[in-house]
Amino acid sequence: MSVPTEPSESFPGSADGFERLWTPHRLAYVRGERPSKDAGDGCPFCAAPEKSDEDGLIVHRGERCYVVMNLFPYNPGHVLICPYRHVPLYVDLTDEETAEFTALTKGAIAALVAASAPHGYNIGMNQGEVAGAGVAAHLHQHIVPRWGGDANFLPIIAQTKALPSLIEDMRRALVAAWPQGSD
Repeated sequence: MSVPTEPSESFPGSADGFERLWTPHRLAYVRGERPSKDAGDGCPFCAAPEKSDEDGLIVHRGERCYVVMNLFPYNPGHVLICPYRHVPLYVDLTDEETAEFTALTKGAIAALVAASAPHGYNIGMNQGEVAGAGVAAHLHQHIVPRWGGDANFLPIIAQTKALPSLIEDMRRALVAAWPQGSD
């Protein structure tokens, strides 16, 4: 059996000249399947720290908070800062958690600078489902690295984002670039 040189050669129908980006891991997101509002197995931010760093996509663990790769990244290196404690709002953090949350934000930016030299960042939190939080029950802050020209027609026309690196490869680069003594 020969392997098709053009992916569309293996599909029924006429070739249309389009390249296809297959992202089957996003199907749960597209279907609107949301994690549980309860702490535990249904919450991805409660489950991640229970796994190995590689399996949980964890970049760095602090005492009260941790840094994890976003499973549905907007750009390579899109990380989340999460408290271990299952709380929904920023105002629910203790003073100690807030201080570490901020320190890990600075550490993540330093690691991103060393690993991929972004030109800028989007940093923010969506508090509550109505505000756009995908996992509203467990606080998390997004850090999205940005580069000049990183937006193109794909997100607008096809609701697709082309990412030039694998999440696991970017996680390893950030782990290697994490500033020592920055907890």
